[in-house]
Amino acid sequence: MKFVPIGRRVLWCMVVGLAGCATPPPGHSPEAVIPAHYPGAAQEAPVSVAPEWRTLFADPHLRALIDAALANNRDLKLAVARVGEVRALYDIQQAGNRPGLSLGINGMRSRTPADLSVTGRDKIGGQYSVGANLIAYEIDFWGRVRSLNDAALAQFLASDEARRAFELGLIAQVANTHLLARELDERIVLAQRALATREESFRIMRRRAEVGSSSDLEVRQVESLLLTTRSELAALERQRAQNDALLQQLVGHALPPPMAPAPLAGQGLEAALPPGLPSELLTRRPDIRAAERRLAASQANIHAARAAFLPNITLTGFGGTASAELDGLFRGGSSSWSFTPVLRMPLFDGGRTRANLELAEARKQVAVADYETTIQTAFREVADALAAREWLAVQVREQQALVATESDRARLASLRFERGVSSYLDVLDAQRALFSAEQALVQLRRAHMSSTVNLYKALGGSQPG
Repeated sequence: MKFVPIGRRVLWCMVVGLAGCATPPPGHSPEAVIPAHYPGAAQEAPVSVAPEWRTLFADPHLRALIDAALANNRDLKLAVARVGEVRALYDIQQAGNRPGLSLGINGMRSRTPADLSVTGRDKIGGQYSVGANLIAYEIDFWGRVRSLNDAALAQFLASDEARRAFELGLIAQVANTHLLARELDERIVLAQRALATREESFRIMRRRAEVGSSSDLEVRQVESLLLTTRSELAALERQRAQNDALLQQLVGHALPPPMAPAPLAGQGLEAALPPGLPSELLTRRPDIRAAERRLAASQANIHAARAAFLPNITLTGFGGTASAELDGLFRGGSSSWSFTPVLRMPLFDGGRTRANLELAEARKQVAVADYETTIQTAFREVADALAAREWLAVQVREQQALVATESDRARLASLRFERGVSSYLDVLDAQRALFSAEQALVQLRRAHMSSTVNLYKALGGSQPG
């Protein structure tokens, strides 16, 4: 029977034992805590197939704005640059998984004093070599390098998904800003129309007051309504200018020449988008996919941290020619080679390796919480958009009926005043109510269309090609 020396036995047991501790468990994503269906949605919801944004938005002016934003937005360019940065880091990590070779040319001349020479005489010598060097290459027995590669790849994919999420958010923001511009345009037209009517009423009431047909109180009330309308018009113009400034920032340069943008009624955003099932968000939303990639990266980093407890084997080598004299490098018999495997066994590092493992595990818990929070936020955004779309449609219908009622009221109030049955105060009150109802209707129509945009964003937009 052949006995293994005790030292080798101990070393072998340590390697096997640590290998067992460092073997990574299979990666998995936590269960998504989301309901089976959206609130109020049909139990058998149709599969959500969101259209491409060019199909969703019918207004050519809006499509031109989105094209300009995707090409020139500074924040989007920053997101793209960050993707390139992470891609370069991944390439660097990948390069470490392959052996490296370098061409080395070395030369040395030295003098040994007599008192240090074995011959008792001064000695001058040299050493020259030319050849290829094998850069220290780690044999990945325990999967440490592979895990680091997996982590780098997951980080790159996460950054690309984050770029997609930003791009989707930019499209939605440009669309909502454009819709707000159309709303303000229509409200400004209503305010200008109301202002012209009230200026004429003020002129008539002043003339009536001069001949004693109206009181000064009625004149002041008409004037008050006139000044209020002027103030509201100025506020709308201010909002319009601020909205244009925001749109210019989103686009990244001066706004393109106007293309006769369609009014709210011509935006084509009344069609419903099928929400599908909440589980589809896991594959559709880029922010969820990014969170999942970050979770995968954290799991891979744990595997690499565990493998750091195990022995590390690296290989170095040299192959070429060597000689004591420069002119002897390429003579016969000058060939030279060396091969150096190195085994490093971690013994004591002050707890650094253990702390790195604990850090990796803590970061995984952060990634798990981020992943679950992202899913729940996505579900809430879809549910909110669906509820907004449903109830805003009801509000629009009711507001349309209110506008019709207030229009009749204003007409009847004017007839009663002309016949002397009521005072002009009733006319003013009816006009004020009609103006407010018309303004609110335009706002509700815009909000209803924005809910479609928000639902498109919440569902993750169209699938990337």
